[in-house]
Amino acid sequence: MRTIDLNCDMGEGFGPWTMGDDEAMLGLVTSANVACGFHAGDPSVMRRTILSAKARGVCVGAHPSFMDLYGFGRRRITGDRPEDLEAQIVYQIAAMQGMAAALSWPMTHVKTHGALGNMAAEDADLAALCVRAIRSVDPTLVFVTLPYSRTMEAAEKAGLRTACEVYADRAYDDDGMLLSRQWEGAVIHEIARSVDQVLSMVEGGVIPTIGGRRLPVAPDTVCIHGDTPGAVETAGALRAALTAQGLHFAPFAAPRA
Repeated sequence: MRTIDLNCDMGEGFGPWTMGDDEAMLGLVTSANVACGFHAGDPSVMRRTILSAKARGVCVGAHPSFMDLYGFGRRRITGDRPEDLEAQIVYQIAAMQGMAAALSWPMTHVKTHGALGNMAAEDADLAALCVRAIRSVDPTLVFVTLPYSRTMEAAEKAGLRTACEVYADRAYDDDGMLLSRQWEGAVIHEIARSVDQVLSMVEGGVIPTIGGRRLPVAPDTVCIHGDTPGAVETAGALRAALTAQGLHFAPFAAPRA
């Protein structure tokens, strides 16, 4: 049986403020990456998101970021001492793991958010720092990483399990990295285009880039951002299209008892 995971970045509200339709999305995805309070989220949002995921059998993971509530974690931050940044990542992963354990729905994975993830994908030292942080909390966690990234290389070198992730709602540059959001067309809003891109990656085994390259890929999971307008509709279309191709949806990792 051929399977694929569908994941979403969520739990990105804060206090009374909400972002995205997490409840609807949790009815479609098989894994959820939950904000840990540094770019969005708070303890109550984390708790509510984990409980909703548990009720639907959706796996949960930590979604750590730079300490950047104002910029939603999408601003590139430099200058922090490596040990301070590593401590911040450890703090977020441990907070999510503790909350999930308290709710009897153990978390399965870690996926870095926004600028932190994009910078680590290109910077070997930052990638190694992220891997150290994950391993120091729990070396059995799966690290969700981009193909062609320094993070995937660092995780594999350290013996950390990885899940190769591709995106439904983001365009790719010719190196296989996500096109910067500063560029027009970096975020894909058209459902048909998202479906075509995902089918190319999951069924065709290639990433289509803005320069016309077709980079080989073997994805374990497909991401849709919860804050992208129309995300729920896109996720529904993706499920229908992939199901029509004979794929079944299942998480890349299962919670441990």
